[in-house]
Amino acid sequence: MTDRAVGDVLERLDDALSSASLNRAILIGTLIAMVGHFALMWLGPDMLGGYRVADLPLYALFVLGGIPILAQLALKLLRREMGADFLAAISFVTGVVLAEYLAASLIILMLTGGQVLESFAMRKASSALNALARRMPSVAHRKDAAGEIADIALDDINIGDLIAVFPHETAPVDGVVVDGHGSMDESYLTGEPYVVAKAPGTAVLSGAINSEAVLVIRAEKRARDSRYAQIMNVMAEAEQKRPRIRRLGDQIGAWFAPAALLFAIVVGYFSGDSSRFLAVLVVATPCPLLIAIPITVMSAISIAARRGIVVRDPTVLERLPTCETAIFDKTGTLTYGRPELVDVLAGPDMDGDLVLRLAASLERYSKHPLASAVLAAAQDRNLPLDEVNHASEKPGQGLSGRADGHEVAVTHRNKLMKSDPDIAALLPETAAGLECVVLVDGKYGATFRFRDTPRAEGESFVGHLGAVHHFKKVMLLSGDRESEVSYLSDLLGIHDSLASQSPEQKVEIVRTEAAKAPTLFMGDGINDAPALAVSTVGIAFGKESAVTADAAGAVIPEASLVTVDELLHISMAMRRILLQSVIGGMVLSVLAMGFAAAGYITPVAGALLQEGIDVIAILNALRLALRRDIDADLSADAFDQV
Repeated sequence: MTDRAVGDVLERLDDALSSASLNRAILIGTLIAMVGHFALMWLGPDMLGGYRVADLPLYALFVLGGIPILAQLALKLLRREMGADFLAAISFVTGVVLAEYLAASLIILMLTGGQVLESFAMRKASSALNALARRMPSVAHRKDAAGEIADIALDDINIGDLIAVFPHETAPVDGVVVDGHGSMDESYLTGEPYVVAKAPGTAVLSGAINSEAVLVIRAEKRARDSRYAQIMNVMAEAEQKRPRIRRLGDQIGAWFAPAALLFAIVVGYFSGDSSRFLAVLVVATPCPLLIAIPITVMSAISIAARRGIVVRDPTVLERLPTCETAIFDKTGTLTYGRPELVDVLAGPDMDGDLVLRLAASLERYSKHPLASAVLAAAQDRNLPLDEVNHASEKPGQGLSGRADGHEVAVTHRNKLMKSDPDIAALLPETAAGLECVVLVDGKYGATFRFRDTPRAEGESFVGHLGAVHHFKKVMLLSGDRESEVSYLSDLLGIHDSLASQSPEQKVEIVRTEAAKAPTLFMGDGINDAPALAVSTVGIAFGKESAVTADAAGAVIPEASLVTVDELLHISMAMRRILLQSVIGGMVLSVLAMGFAAAGYITPVAGALLQEGIDVIAILNALRLALRRDIDADLSADAFDQV
């Protein structure tokens, strides 16, 4: 058998021995055995066949409960993982050898009780993540060619299937509306209202909640490949991935265990009292180190999820408070990525308001960043929107549809130069910023020009990074023109800015800065993914690119610098509580070791004392999961007070 096969077998065996159900069974058996022990002490005969009757339940416990625990610890030794629980194994064996049966039983109670409490606390801490899974439907309504609707499992949905989404139901897959008009709430990750109108041809995200009308969508992806499934996979990875700070706890336990064992041997040798040796080992087991860390990390992930932050890599929460350099992408990060419409340049014999009204009517069904700008401009001019019979938006092809009896297309200059050079010749000269071209009934309608808007909280956020979060350097990287980048950097008070940067150049800059000091990078586009991957901490803005999200350690779907500040404060709060639990628990254990060495603490009392220390550490770690008031700047207005 190969080493890999042996490792797989050991891992499966370890999973079985450390399962929550087995630990609960051993814990219940321990409590029953201890109750039986005390009952027989008071009610039963003293001796039976040369054995103390009261100890018989404990013998059964040692066989049924002690052997699985020792087997689990033996597997760790085979993997050369000598941690703090190694002390518990030695304490248990020593207790049995010295006939300190009650102390040995309390050690089993301490180990299994701590693991059961950890399992419960982890479920409590991750309740916000589990809520996402509960929101997805268990079945989908597939519509066949005859118009009949049948319920099927989500895994049975195929690409191209017609799926009916009833009122107030959740969309099971990503798709395109083929029948029906209505709207959907896509705030399933943030809790903030964001309703998007739906008509034939518009896209639907899995996880979106339908409003009052029945919509029939054509599945564009399998359920397991859809947007909501990707989010759930990210959440699952965050729960399963072992953070680096947990490995730090293992390292502390690795040196603490031998040191405590050596101290116990010295005490036992010089005192000549084996019970002191056992008492020192019992109180030396630093369970707070092993239990408090994962609970605190998962609590922080849970709080982040409630704030609309997906923590893909839990080590982000450890590294973020140590970052000294912050590097920002421009568009969609320090700006809204939703430009304002500043000019409507109508074509020959065209009414600018008419073209704007028709374009806005169509843009209701688009999620393109320019759509909201067109709608806002039409609203500012009090232009009524027309009924749209059809809307279609294909990547790279622009938006098209029929509004108020007119065929309307929203496209771009480069496409027109290739497809219709005669119309392209009518376009005005290019200018700084963004633009789009509107065609009405195949004729040139107008050119819309846009300007991206800096985030309202941008200046205050950048300004408070040094004062509150101890960043020493703030940079702006962008592929945009020098004039636009300089304007934004001056507006926000950023002294280091670089324009016209390619993705490759961004990577080199971020890598260089990360080599000098821990570096935070924030971006929202696919071209930012490499820079996100090489930074110390990468935060992706927006929910449009799975590539960017995969490269980042944390994702903020509803992009907001306020939410970034909340993440910073969550990581700071996690670090404080984690250090309190670990250092406090270790100090209490060391103090107890001193009293045990002096003979003031018996093995039984030491086991009870260690249980109390465990409970204190767990409760302190859970404070983070129960908190609703992380000390963050919770609104853009609050930044102005910083």
